[in-house]
Amino acid sequence: MRENVEKALQKIRPALQADGGDIELIDVVDGVVRVRLTGACGGCPMSQMTLKMGVEKVLKQQVPEVKSVETV
Repeated sequence: MRENVEKALQKIRPALQADGGDIELIDVVDGVVRVRLTGACGGCPMSQMTLKMGVEKVLKQQVPEVKSVETV
């Protein structure tokens, strides 16, 4: 499952990098994906919306086993 999540994140990463940020996969436990937003995304006030409406949505579409995405 971790490999599938990483592949899905590779599809998301260019959009985040275009805004000066990035995403790092920390862990996957029981369908919960833990990530760290870095760069401009790390301190952005819209980062939670990006995480839930963007990253989580794409990950759930690409990897149906994903239950949720959390930042650490």
